[in-house]
Amino acid sequence: MLKRLKKKAKKPGLAPGVIVHIGEKKIETAQLSLISYNEGNYTRNQIDSVGDLADLDPNSIHWINLYGLHDTKKLTDLGDMFNLHPLVLEDICNTDHQPKHETFDDYLFVIMKMISYDKQAGAINVEQMSFILKNNYIISFQERVGDVFEPVRDRIKAGKGRLRKRNADYLLYALIDILVDHYFVVLEKAGDQLEMLEDKVIDSPEQSIISEIHRLKNELLFMRKSVWPVRELVSALTREENPLIEEKTIPFLRDIYDHVIQVIDTIETYRDMVAGLLDVYLSSISNKMNEVMKVLTIIATIFIPLTFIAGVYGMNFENMPELKWPWGYPVVWIIMLVLGIIMVIYFKRKKWL
Repeated sequence: MLKRLKKKAKKPGLAPGVIVHIGEKKIETAQLSLISYNEGNYTRNQIDSVGDLADLDPNSIHWINLYGLHDTKKLTDLGDMFNLHPLVLEDICNTDHQPKHETFDDYLFVIMKMISYDKQAGAINVEQMSFILKNNYIISFQERVGDVFEPVRDRIKAGKGRLRKRNADYLLYALIDILVDHYFVVLEKAGDQLEMLEDKVIDSPEQSIISEIHRLKNELLFMRKSVWPVRELVSALTREENPLIEEKTIPFLRDIYDHVIQVIDTIETYRDMVAGLLDVYLSSISNKMNEVMKVLTIIATIFIPLTFIAGVYGMNFENMPELKWPWGYPVVWIIMLVLGIIMVIYFKRKKWL
């Protein structure tokens, strides 16, 4: 959190539209890739410079992907080539931006969060994704190489399904859809962690569990902040009359909307379960403490009369007749043992033990 605040602190005072990268530099050198396709052809290439995108086939769909948002020069060149508003470029560089969409005269701008699960680290990875839909172009902006879009690339390459037969708006739908699908994958992992924590809390509530509960709680809170605006985003795409989105793509967007609602409901359910898990942990710790205190109290109660007897015969007065009695010592021991046994039996009958 402090690191993010420090990076944001560089921006106050700058004029609107000034392109400044806000976030971590996740790749050394920015890269450009291009996938071009139509129903009969497919090509995939690495692009050396933005100028190489000047003469693209108008009869094909082009997916341009920029890896590395820290390279504001390439970002500015892309903005100049495709006539993107400076405020759009500013939002693309701000990796802490909330998901949203904006409609311009000749293009559509969408921001979402790409959330994936890192099995090795056992944590979620978050990356900001920005999309520009313009005629037969999709321009995507990523923080680093590596994403969840490989199945979409494979479908384009294979030429199966609708992708190669439809316009760029369907490609945008496919990219948003796979982002939402991975929300389910992350939530599935969160559900597994929740079940594991439930078992730990019930079987052996240890101090370390509290940090795991708070970590899961924070992850779910972040997912809620990342997913909740997507509901309005997708809903707006289905309602607005936009010439860039074909009528036959609207039902697919509605399907994404249903999935987003399901994701949000699952997140809310898990958040309630985590809150309940914290209550169960505190109750388990309290019950454990009560059990310890009960045992200690019973032990102290048993020793109160024994201590009294030992105290009386420890006064050593001359006129105490039992002090001169040869059987006084063993009799006192027998009395104390019998008294202790009677008290234990009484506690058990009362179910205090």
